[in-house]
Amino acid sequence: MINPGFGNKNGEREESMIEAILYNPKQADQKNVLVCFPITSYKDIYEKLDAAGMGNALERDCCVMEIIKGLPILKRLEETYVNVDELDYLAKRLDSFDEREIAKFQGAAVSCGCDSISGLINLTFSCQEVTIIQDFRDLKAIGRDHYMDIYGGATEEELKALDARKCALSLILNDTGSITPYGIIYENGMQLSQLYSGKQFPEYDYGCKSVLVVAMGKRSKSESGSSEDVTWFYLPMEKCQIERAMLRADISRCDDMQIKYIRSEFPAGLDTLLASNGLDLEPLNDLCIRFKALDESERKKTHGVLQMACPSDIFQVRNLIEQLGLFEFFPGISTPEEYGRHMIIESGHYDYDSELEEFYDFKKYGEQRIADECGMFTNQGYISYHGFLSIEEVMAGSNSERMIMTMGGM
Repeated sequence: MINPGFGNKNGEREESMIEAILYNPKQADQKNVLVCFPITSYKDIYEKLDAAGMGNALERDCCVMEIIKGLPILKRLEETYVNVDELDYLAKRLDSFDEREIAKFQGAAVSCGCDSISGLINLTFSCQEVTIIQDFRDLKAIGRDHYMDIYGGATEEELKALDARKCALSLILNDTGSITPYGIIYENGMQLSQLYSGKQFPEYDYGCKSVLVVAMGKRSKSESGSSEDVTWFYLPMEKCQIERAMLRADISRCDDMQIKYIRSEFPAGLDTLLASNGLDLEPLNDLCIRFKALDESERKKTHGVLQMACPSDIFQVRNLIEQLGLFEFFPGISTPEEYGRHMIIESGHYDYDSELEEFYDFKKYGEQRIADECGMFTNQGYISYHGFLSIEEVMAGSNSERMIMTMGGM
C-alpha cells in the first residue's frame, strides 16, 4: 500500500497545516519569516512580512525558502514566489480534505504537472474527479470508489446494484493510469479548474464558521456576471483582511461597489437592517464579532430581544447585544400559564408542594408578572426587560444596570 505522505505513524491524520519559511531575496539583510498556515493572526503576520519588505496584497513577493511542515508535494513551491494570501488560501482548502482526497491531490499534481501556486489552488477544485489506487487487494472497494469519483457520489441503492469488482477490472485493464509516489492516478477526463485566475479567490467559507457571507463586486463590472469579479468576505474578519481583499478587488469608491448577502447566522428579521447599513463593512464586521462571541442560548435570547426592542439599524442591534444581561429570556414559553408554572415550580424562588398544585393559579400569577415586567411573548419564548433606563436609551448606546426583581404573591 502506497503512503499518501500525510498522517502520523498510526495512520491518523494530523492537523493540516503548512509551515513555510519566507524570505525576500531583494533585501538579504532582512530576517526570514516563519509563517504557519492557515494564518491565525493576520495583523501580526502582515506586520512581520512588511518589516522584511514583502507581503504585498497584490504581488507575489514572498520567496519560499523551505516548506518545513506540510504535504510533500508542496516542496515544489520552494524557491518560487508566492503571495502570502495565496498560500493561506491553499492551506485552508487542503485542511478540509480527508486522507484519500489528499492522496488524489498529490497524485494529480504529479500527473498534471502542477507546480505553481495558482495551479495547485485550482487543482483543489478538480482533483476529486480522479481515481487513485493505492492498494490493489480489494477490487470491490476500488470499483465503488471509482464509480463515486465518476458520478460525484452514489446512493445506497446504486452501490447495491453496482458490480464493483467488474467496475474495478474495467478501469485497471482498459485505462492507462499514471504512476506517482502517491498511487496510480486515473484522470477520468478531468479538466483542471480555472476558478482562480490570480486575483479574487473562489468562494470558500473555511470551517463554515462565518456569521455572514458577503459577495462584493464592482458596479462597473456587474453586467459581466463572472465569478472572477466577485470578492468574498466571511465576516467577522480582521480589519487588515478586509482592506487587502478590497485592494485585490480594485475597489476604492463606494459608488462603484455593490454588496449581496449570501448566508447569515443572524436571527431572522435582520435582513432589512443589513440592507439599511449601506456599503460600510466596518460596522457590519463589528456586529459579526459581537454576535460570534455569543453562545447558543445567548443567540436565542438575542432573537427575542430584537423582537421586543424593534431596532432600526445595526448600531442599535450592537448596543442591545452588549447589554443582553438586562433581559430575561425563557425559551419555549408561550402563554401566561406556562410562565407562571415555570416561575412557581422551576425557578426555585418558592417552596412548591405538588400535592397543592390544584390550588395554584399559574395563569393569574403569570399575568401579574408579565404586567409588572412589561414582558412579551415572541416566537422564540418569553422575554422581559429589567434595566433602569428605557430600551430606547439602551439602543442609543447608554449603559444601564439591571433592576433586582422581587417575587410577588400569587
